[in-house]
Amino acid sequence: MNIKTNDTVIVLSGKDKGKQGKIISADPKAGKVIVEGINVAKRHQRARRQNEESGIIKKETPIYACKVMLVCPKCGKPTRVGHSIDADGKKTRACKKCGAAI
Repeated sequence: MNIKTNDTVIVLSGKDKGKQGKIISADPKAGKVIVEGINVAKRHQRARRQNEESGIIKKETPIYACKVMLVCPKCGKPTRVGHSIDADGKKTRACKKCGAAI
């Protein structure tokens, strides 16, 4: 996976198509990510202790990483991720459209 936690992404397909959000967590083994405000499910929760409140809780659920695309912080467009090697010999992610390091 070429996307990581705290990256801004745009949703390519599904009920939230076109929405942008920040990645909360990524699971490379399952190929899924959790995006802030995307794929929200409602969960009915009962109060477990006396001081807790019961009610309906909104929670983000995982979405496949292939359904989101990284938004370049420099040009602000959705882009594929390329890789480039710095002068130090370190491998970094780069925008395919403008060439800026991500």
